[in-house]
Amino acid sequence: MPPDDSIIERLAARLLRVPPTLPGPETLTPDWAPPRPFERPPVPAAVLIGLVRRPEGFTVLYTERSPDLRAHSGQVAFPGGKVDRQDEDVAAAALREAFEEVGMVRNDVQVMGFMPTYFTGTNYLITPVVAIVEPSGPFVPNPGEVHSVFEVPLQRIMQPESYAQFRMKQGGKELRSWQIDHDGHRIWGITANITRQFRDLAMNEVGA
Repeated sequence: MPPDDSIIERLAARLLRVPPTLPGPETLTPDWAPPRPFERPPVPAAVLIGLVRRPEGFTVLYTERSPDLRAHSGQVAFPGGKVDRQDEDVAAAALREAFEEVGMVRNDVQVMGFMPTYFTGTNYLITPVVAIVEPSGPFVPNPGEVHSVFEVPLQRIMQPESYAQFRMKQGGKELRSWQIDHDGHRIWGITANITRQFRDLAMNEVGA
């Protein structure tokens, strides 16, 4: 397994330098097929894959969503959300959401680049924004949105044996995603799938 700095260097060479152009709806295939066709264009969104520099090495930042939220309550997610009109771009949206959700200070963050968009079965078109984070203070969950914050070592994210298959049934169909269990947290669905794409990009195993 290459050391963290080697992983970061390889990522820097493979990430997109500018946000990807959002593809047209007619070219998109969602991660799972919804029961009915979408009646509106996809909603642009952004998530922050925060690589937190710690004395023992880099970690990846995750949040556990508040159980009081109407959508995806209690699930593990990256900081992020819809791109607002006032956001300059997807990076600005991801950083704004990270500040609102966990108090991440903009000056603590260096955006490295962008991953290709991810289209969800809930009609969100997500752009993952990858960044180095050198926190000047602790992350503080916004209780209205986030129940807790935790970090997974980057080395664990890179290990293929960290990933299992998550299965669930919805509308009579079996849905599958990647799954990562860490320290009592279960990462699955969109977040686990994006994590796996991030891992494969870093390890030059895209499509693995």
